[in-house]
Amino acid sequence: MAERRLSSLPPQASASLRSDARRNRALVLQAARSAFEEAGLGVPLGEIARRAGVGTGTVYRHFPSKEALFRAAVSDRIVLFTETARELAHADNPGAVFYRYLSAVIRLTVRNKALCDALEGRFEASPGVEEAFREALAVLLQRAQQADAVRKDVTIDDLMALLMGCLSMEQRRGPGVAQGRMTALACDSLRPGRRVTKLPANPPAGRNETQCGVCGGAVAPARTGRPARYCGAACRQKAHRERARARA
Repeated sequence: MAERRLSSLPPQASASLRSDARRNRALVLQAARSAFEEAGLGVPLGEIARRAGVGTGTVYRHFPSKEALFRAAVSDRIVLFTETARELAHADNPGAVFYRYLSAVIRLTVRNKALCDALEGRFEASPGVEEAFREALAVLLQRAQQADAVRKDVTIDDLMALLMGCLSMEQRRGPGVAQGRMTALACDSLRPGRRVTKLPANPPAGRNETQCGVCGGAVAPARTGRPARYCGAACRQKAHRERARARA
């Protein structure tokens, strides 16, 4: 119906309506990001419409539900985290890069209730967005482990849980506790050392769902035979050298 109405209008009027629609959508998204950042998913749609300077009906024309608007408003922020991680995947000094990136994600997220809701699993962003972030973060973790900057027994599941814990601790820190202090303490638990507590073993993975015994990264599923123990030749050789040193 809307397309028929637009097609019946003169070209200049039709273009003007499309331009107005794009402008209204941008205003709604901008207002939603601000409102969700302050109050999370609990903010009413009417408040978002008021901030955008449009009617509630305009909001519904672009986004069929508050959940759809939330996804649109928060997903681009997580995508930005993902793109940044991918850009850092081949940076020098992967250990320092990993810790700076993790601290920055926590610092930027803890001030944004919408991002907290999404990353803590209270509400799912657009399909695939969180998984892409997790995969990009896993690459930084693996490179930091290969550089001996992160203990080898830490998995991406551990790291995601630690990230959620840091968000919770930073949100609940007392007035006398500096921002980032809890994150710094948590990051120290990732660093290798002789006196670190050995982690309890995770439940065994399925037949074709294994993690590298050296770096903890994902191992490609085995098509036949026994599952591989290492993600590649470098980790296989490193494990061999460690076994040789242990025997010596």
